[in-house]
Amino acid sequence: MDRFITKESGVPSGNAVPVVDQGPALDINIENDLRDGQTGTENNVDEQEVHTNVETDNDGDGDNNEDIGDSFQPDIFDPRYWDSLNPKQIDILAQKGLRRDLSVLKGPKDRYSRRFSALFYTRILPNGEPCDRDWLVYSKELDRVFCFACKLFTKGYRKGQLANEGYNDWVHLGVRLKEHETSADHVLNMTTWYELRSRLQSDQAIDKTAQRQLEKEKDHWRKVLFKIVCIVKFLAKHSLAFRGTNSKLYDDNNGNFLGLIEMLAEFDPVIQEHVRRITSEETQLHYLDPKIQNELIHLLASAIKSEIVRKIKRAKYFSVILDCTPDASHQEQMSLIIRYVDSSSDNISIEESFLGFLDVNDTTGQRLFEVLENELKCLDLDIDDVRGQGYDNGSNMKGKHQGVQKRLLDVNPKAFYSACGCHSLNLTLCDMAKTCGPAKDFFGIIQRIYATFANSTKKWQILKDNITSLTLKSVSATRWESRVESVKAIRFQCADIREALLQVSDVDKDPKTSSEAKGLAKNELGEFEFIVAIVIWYESAAALCISPIAWRRIPEGPVWLSILRKVTLVYVLDLPKISDATSDWQKIGPFSEIGPGLFFPKLVATQGLELSF
Repeated sequence: MDRFITKESGVPSGNAVPVVDQGPALDINIENDLRDGQTGTENNVDEQEVHTNVETDNDGDGDNNEDIGDSFQPDIFDPRYWDSLNPKQIDILAQKGLRRDLSVLKGPKDRYSRRFSALFYTRILPNGEPCDRDWLVYSKELDRVFCFACKLFTKGYRKGQLANEGYNDWVHLGVRLKEHETSADHVLNMTTWYELRSRLQSDQAIDKTAQRQLEKEKDHWRKVLFKIVCIVKFLAKHSLAFRGTNSKLYDDNNGNFLGLIEMLAEFDPVIQEHVRRITSEETQLHYLDPKIQNELIHLLASAIKSEIVRKIKRAKYFSVILDCTPDASHQEQMSLIIRYVDSSSDNISIEESFLGFLDVNDTTGQRLFEVLENELKCLDLDIDDVRGQGYDNGSNMKGKHQGVQKRLLDVNPKAFYSACGCHSLNLTLCDMAKTCGPAKDFFGIIQRIYATFANSTKKWQILKDNITSLTLKSVSATRWESRVESVKAIRFQCADIREALLQVSDVDKDPKTSSEAKGLAKNELGEFEFIVAIVIWYESAAALCISPIAWRRIPEGPVWLSILRKVTLVYVLDLPKISDATSDWQKIGPFSEIGPGLFFPKLVATQGLELSF
């Protein structure tokens, strides 16, 4: 660099040094001492262990950085970058020491014809002994000198230019260096540097043990949280309750979550150590509190929902399925299900994903649509991408003027509405049973039989003593599938249930209950018509209830044909099938007094009927 005087083979002359006020000892020959100081400085730098991406620009002052890419890494030995070093880089500097450009013996002259000289690197003690200022470094890019120790190790506010932007008053540099190196702050920073360098070189930094312990604790808590999350996933996957009546380890009825923690503590060293710390009160942070459980559940749910939404966005088009029901606290909740094509794997499939319950206070079609619209916005799903909507047959859902489906069609005409097939079939069957007199009477008898045993534990025990496997079920007013189970128990255990009713009529002291039980045993369960009706209703109801399950599984064509044959009305009204049912009455119960005469009365032809007007 033309601005700088480079080192030549000859020894620099004594008069080449600018006026420096360092006392009378400055006039002695310091050439050998300067070499010693330079040699000592060179020993502080290991050229092979430091890698930088900054090349020395011999023609500029450090401002020409156009060719440096995004991967630019500053030279940690350059004072220009010392303000932005991280603790790790400071440790490297403390261990290696500063780096001096020994090729620069003199810097460029300023307007007063003063300049930096390498002689300032050496201090002459009062006894005439030279001493290297190993803390002093010159930056040729900035044409300033810095104090290495004060620049890097000052705590809080840094005093003086040597510890900040650098010093370049060459006239007074000698005096300033003498003042600085004897100041209390400089001595403290030098002590800090030397102690840190000594510990780093011996691999015994003060915070190394603490850092090692900190990393060990991090690893411990990372493993603890991992196992706690696994427990949360297990309980949530199997729909098991988390908490019991208390939240303390090794207490009775403390719930499934703490119970699994106790079980893992028997053989897992991580949980065993965690439980030991809790029981010995070494820590108050145990991550077993109900609030932590709820937080982990929420985090897992958010992660799952994000993954589902990602798949929906990938499919772009989707359908919405809504249904409302009150919860245990009588809060109306609307479930949101999205139906989409999952193409995230090699096996493309149609998926229905539940995205949560939405609280609703108003079940009108307008309000339900607003809740749906807001939720789709929160999920970042475009309502214009809806291609289908499916609800039950409630007027607020399917209404053609103010229902949810109409509100959605007004916004997106491509959102085709389809009523729920299972719900429609269930309503059809329930209405059919209600409008048919014999059917209504039949299911009324089934419910009366159940109520006779269900209103008393003593009578229920009599029932259990007589039946072998199937228990009585109540008839649901809305679920057709429940009627199959209600009829099934009587269909295959009619004689046992009749015997239980007779026992109830004998032992019960309430005249009304005794008469009711005896009437059911003698009349309803003793009639041939009721026995045959049990066979017919069970066969037809079981066949009709196959289709909703099959719709969810999407069976093959031959399976569909078999199902359709069973659910057709021709099958139900097929007289040969009814004849088979009447021939099975003896298999249901050995009732000698029951006969088919009343069920199929002989038709008598009338002759000679005369009409008079």
